[in-house]
Amino acid sequence: MTIILPKDHHAQAALESNHITCIKPDDAALQDIRPLRIGILNIMPNVKSYEFNLLFPLGKSILQIDPVWIRLKSHEYKSSSSEHMENLYITFEEAIAEKHLDGLIITGAPVEELEFEAIKYWDEVKRILEYARSNIASTLGICWGGMALAKILNLNKRLTETKIFGVYRTKNLDKTHNITGDLDDFFNCPQSRHAGYADADLEAARDKGILNLLAHNQETGYTIMESVDQRYLIHLGHPEYNSGRLIEEFNRDQALGRKDVRPPVGFDPEKPENCWRSHRNEFFGQWIKFCYLRTSY
Repeated sequence: MTIILPKDHHAQAALESNHITCIKPDDAALQDIRPLRIGILNIMPNVKSYEFNLLFPLGKSILQIDPVWIRLKSHEYKSSSSEHMENLYITFEEAIAEKHLDGLIITGAPVEELEFEAIKYWDEVKRILEYARSNIASTLGICWGGMALAKILNLNKRLTETKIFGVYRTKNLDKTHNITGDLDDFFNCPQSRHAGYADADLEAARDKGILNLLAHNQETGYTIMESVDQRYLIHLGHPEYNSGRLIEEFNRDQALGRKDVRPPVGFDPEKPENCWRSHRNEFFGQWIKFCYLRTSY
């Protein structure tokens, strides 16, 4: 359970207190193990505070993980420290020029209410995702990141009347699948989004041979799906979130006075309990294993 971090990374102490081994790049190079280079296209607000949410489940892997933090050239990271971005983040072109990426994660972003073409950085994201489908073993899209993958597959999102927000009991639809197969028959999963897809649209895409549908909830619809070539894995939820992140988003929406945001389903911000930890760990663990097997054989 090892993750490679640069010297004095802000999340190291928190990771080590949660039994994640952190080593420096020079020490990793001395070990007779090829680490998996996982690109992380982080478009979340306050990128620094979000990093732990991905480093923790990635660091649970028995494989050595080298996270490569990627920034967009066409995006202004107004809520993030410019010094932190310059010290840790590189462009996608720099990431793939240095070495091959074994996997790619594209995070959520607070833009799901906008049309893709209205987002300033969409063209850059589109180019990255199209390259990834041909050159990277697997790309995992989380929340809006998953919607971006669906857009490449010509699937159109729909805005919801009220925000899909809370923790939902979700059904595993394929217990033989190489990523979701070891998930529980039903698992809890956080959701935090203003858009989604009609079940009928996704089922039509399945019937046309575009998608495999992997998990479903009656209220939120299909939550996990993939392209039939298994290059794109879409998770419309936020399995990486901790309780604090849900509380933070609830308080933010309350402060903004948004009438379309109800209190979170299945989660009490006053008495927060994490009931999706096992889903997070198993999901990311199986995805890392899938990337490893695809790049090793």
